[in-house]
Amino acid sequence: MAEKGTALVGIIMGSDTDLPVMKEAAATLQKFGVPFEIDITSAHRSPARTSEYARTAAERGLKAIIVGAGGAAHLAGVVAAETTLPVIGVPMPTTTLQGLDSLLSTVQMPGGVPVACVAIGKSGAVNAAVLAVQIIATADAALAEKLVEYKKTLARGVLEKSEKVKREFTL
Repeated sequence: MAEKGTALVGIIMGSDTDLPVMKEAAATLQKFGVPFEIDITSAHRSPARTSEYARTAAERGLKAIIVGAGGAAHLAGVVAAETTLPVIGVPMPTTTLQGLDSLLSTVQMPGGVPVACVAIGKSGAVNAAVLAVQIIATADAALAEKLVEYKKTLARGVLEKSEKVKREFTL
């Protein structure tokens, strides 16, 4: 987590019940060395606080905001309405519809109020963090190089798994 005023990415969620998923975004940003802030704010239970967070995000130095988007995804939409920064919604795997409600709400924002949408749950949180890193890396060559290495690591992992499977089934 970043010291006050040094964060480049904000991670917010409407409730601490979203934390197990959103920790994945935090862990991914840490792997890239990207400073972030993390907070709980609710579009319904603390609308003024949510509005203040979004309106002041750019002046605090943030470059992107990752939002845990549960249910109707109001938090992501409200944040996107109040900032010019990229907002990335992570649909939460709700108990009622396993996150399908969150996913559909996130991708159905009205024209002019975009919220990028990633996969439901933990893989979505990882992807949201990688997307935020990619956004920041457009103006940071060192971070762009870390992304190149990250992609190489992903490719090596696939190759290693492929070789393991082939060894297991070779007669």
